[in-house]
Amino acid sequence: MSKTYANLPDKKPFGLFGRSKGKTLSPAQKLRIENLLPTLAIATGAVDPAAIWPEAEQVWVEIGIGGGEHFVQQADANKRVHLIGFEPFQNGMAKTLGSVEQLGLSNISLEMGDARLTLQHFTDHSLDRVFILYPDPWPKVKHWKRRLITLAFIKELSRLVKPGGEIRFVSDIAHYQQWALSRFLQQGDFIWTANTCHDWQQAPKDHFTTKYEQKAFREKRQPAYLHFIRKGL
Repeated sequence: MSKTYANLPDKKPFGLFGRSKGKTLSPAQKLRIENLLPTLAIATGAVDPAAIWPEAEQVWVEIGIGGGEHFVQQADANKRVHLIGFEPFQNGMAKTLGSVEQLGLSNISLEMGDARLTLQHFTDHSLDRVFILYPDPWPKVKHWKRRLITLAFIKELSRLVKPGGEIRFVSDIAHYQQWALSRFLQQGDFIWTANTCHDWQQAPKDHFTTKYEQKAFREKRQPAYLHFIRKGL
């Protein structure tokens, strides 16, 4: 994979961009947003995952869960892991809550909004895995500063992830794949695990596909599955 884009500016204004609402929610979806979502929220203030979820063998985070397809399947398949999902888009959260209710998941937390606002309160080296699947690529050059992946955010991930912990980044947009890879390598606290093209062209065996990913396949876009390991301290 090409490693251009390393020296392009990536200063990002802190905050979300774009719309947060889409189609009108159904009455059932509104009730889940109003009643179920607050019961799954993370308490405000300092967050020590090991103290809050002592029964969990690991704590995983997914930033931008979309409609929750990957998130809920990971939670259902890994009952001894506590998963925390962040999604700023109301309709995606409503869909996720429906799946959570249907499956009766109890090993999850959900927050609707900017993940960074909550993660900044997490204790150091408290996460075992972070998923960042198909984040908005902001394809116009003038909008690249809005991208989630910046050197500053990777530094924050370095603070959050345990030594030996994982980052899984997936994108189907070639220039965002290169952008993200160059910044992870430039930051220096993570090891890219790929040795051959096959390593980043094939999804991990425990990956669950999403509605968006299926669209990428239909439109002949090749996702890159970038897997990084946090170096030891």
